[in-house]
Amino acid sequence: MSESPQLPNVSDLTLEEKAALTSGADFWTTASVERAGVPSIMMTDGPHGLRKQSGGSDHLGLSASVPATCFPPAVGLSATFDPDLAERVGEALGTESAIEDVAVILGPGINIKRSPLCGRNFEYMSEDPIVAGAMGAGLVQGIQSKGVGSSLKHFAANNQETDRLRVSSDVDPRPLREIYLRGFERVVKSAQPWTVMCSYNRVNGVLASEDPFLLTEVLRDDWGFEGLVVSDWGAVSNRVAGVRAGLDLEMPSSNGRTPAEIVAAVRAGELEEAELDAVVQRVLDLVGRSLTRPAVDGPLDVEAHHTLAREVAGRSIVLLKNDDGFLPLSSGTKVAVVGTFAETPRYQGAGSSQINPTRLDTGLEEIRALADGEVAFAQGYTVDGSGDAEALRAEAVAIAGEAEKVVVFLGVPAHEESEGYDREHIDLPAAQLELLDAVLEVNPNVVVTLSNGGGVDLPFADRVPAILEGWLLGQAGGGGTADVLYGVLNPSGKLAETIPLRLSDTPAFGNFPGENGHARYGEGLLVGYRWYDAKGLDVRFPFGHGLSYTTFDIGDASASVDADGDVVVTVTVTNTGAVAGREVVQAYTSLPGSSVQRPPRELKAFRSVALEPNETKEVTLTLSRAELAYWDIRVDSWIVESGTYTVEVGASSRDLRTSATVQIDGDRVQLPITLESSFDEVLADPNAGPLLQAALDESMGDDDAGMLKMLANFPVGRMDGFPLPRTEMVKIVEKAQQS
Repeated sequence: MSESPQLPNVSDLTLEEKAALTSGADFWTTASVERAGVPSIMMTDGPHGLRKQSGGSDHLGLSASVPATCFPPAVGLSATFDPDLAERVGEALGTESAIEDVAVILGPGINIKRSPLCGRNFEYMSEDPIVAGAMGAGLVQGIQSKGVGSSLKHFAANNQETDRLRVSSDVDPRPLREIYLRGFERVVKSAQPWTVMCSYNRVNGVLASEDPFLLTEVLRDDWGFEGLVVSDWGAVSNRVAGVRAGLDLEMPSSNGRTPAEIVAAVRAGELEEAELDAVVQRVLDLVGRSLTRPAVDGPLDVEAHHTLAREVAGRSIVLLKNDDGFLPLSSGTKVAVVGTFAETPRYQGAGSSQINPTRLDTGLEEIRALADGEVAFAQGYTVDGSGDAEALRAEAVAIAGEAEKVVVFLGVPAHEESEGYDREHIDLPAAQLELLDAVLEVNPNVVVTLSNGGGVDLPFADRVPAILEGWLLGQAGGGGTADVLYGVLNPSGKLAETIPLRLSDTPAFGNFPGENGHARYGEGLLVGYRWYDAKGLDVRFPFGHGLSYTTFDIGDASASVDADGDVVVTVTVTNTGAVAGREVVQAYTSLPGSSVQRPPRELKAFRSVALEPNETKEVTLTLSRAELAYWDIRVDSWIVESGTYTVEVGASSRDLRTSATVQIDGDRVQLPITLESSFDEVLADPNAGPLLQAALDESMGDDDAGMLKMLANFPVGRMDGFPLPRTEMVKIVEKAQQS
């Protein structure tokens, strides 16, 4: 490891120099202070590949960037349910960043998929914070193992693109903590990213870039974040307020405007210089960390990274349906391939994460490489809807009728989902659905392969024997798809988001994207599968679903509490089929009779397990006690509730094979007792409860049970003489307050 040059103390810098360090020097680099020996460092876009622009700079992917490996975006990677694989991808990203002398790569993005309409869902992991947090931590650990920083984003409650720089995400405390912040908390505590990127939006009316609750109270004080907070590019409105809130670095450059505002605020006594010093110290710390990066030998091993990208692409594919063993294809089967995405793949999303790939595989070429014989191809449709649709369909029908099996590539055009705007619907283009109908009329032996950055409606699901959800698979997606189609790789992907039957069934329907600058998170805790389960709604394919070319048996579960208070669940998993494969074992918890609202079940742990035919492994899942807690709004704290928890283990949220129960001793909640406390609250208090119970027994005798049930939520000080004189209630409350 190289030795870091000596950076100055904050006290060695002038006020103007300190202010300059809080804003970028240009679009991608931090400011330098040559006099004091502070160099600039480069940050650049990720999160599924390095986007280092070689010409003009922009944040929307419009200018050319140096070639880099385009790995599957988060929408694909998350479907692997494998943090170890995410860590390997992170290592590759870190290596490529180090070769290009990039100090911080901007990613991963782990915002919750609140609605399938969010245009940036391809960059995010899941509708579930446990999956998002675990996969995000894997990427961060991998990136930073190479001496390159990551930037965890977008903090926080950034779940839409509509009016994204101004909209307020209006979300109640419990869902904010339990759903939208929980994944960030896991990554910060377990992986300590070098930087966290604040989002554009407001959270409950306050811009994230100016929010001391998010940037200081939660991130630093509660979670122990040790790194630097950087703004999303252009997220800063009031730089002085941002300094007070804990925003360390504004990007990109403001051309000197905001440093001048900071200097003026300090001189006017409107900003304490100590507040500025704290921010500047964190900038210096980041620069210092970047200068100790181990030497990385170039050039990039393009082939090795492409091979990894192909492995990840294959692991990202979810086999949604496979009637009667329709797949895998045999090399001797006469196959026709239909659909322009087979020849011109849709492999990544548009916007700031758009990567210039080192090479690009196509599904058609890779299928032909694995097939033993000629593979006919027809375009079938155009992405932009131009051309003679009838003629294209006729060509596809002609080759489909001559084939034994047909692989039809369908998907969402790039112009329908991108950073900067949201989707208007979840439908596949009408021309593609009409093409599929025409093909099915002449040959029912069809496998549909999808390319999409977010969930889509699948009205044909009952009419085709096999469906591959291919998401966006990066530069090697064509090879990964062919590997799965022909059984070179046994599919093991799982849905990290629910596929609904209708858009109107989705949790945020009616509250997305909001109006007049506000998006009301009216679904509360019931995000994703939590909503569908609570409402008893049918879905097209449930969260966690994904088939294999083999079968797995999950044995009886056992659960116990270890010395740390975590729940340890053990099951055996057996590959009962004829080929090697992977199963993702998923553990969900519930608490019957809980005193607070809870979804019917919540994912708390998972593990991807590789098994040879007839092999059995014992799998241990640790359910963190901290992640069993709910956010108690009465005391603004995490509370584990006492009770008998049910742990259900299975292969999806609706394929639960075994269960166990475990008794958990909860946390004591001490509420302040006042005359506005309810009878139930006073009776539950260890000091006031016995006093009140004794008084009630004396006053009411054996008739108190029904009366107390009626009075349970009634404030004790509201009625004088019923059931006790107010003076007696005052004495009880005062004794409780003095205890």
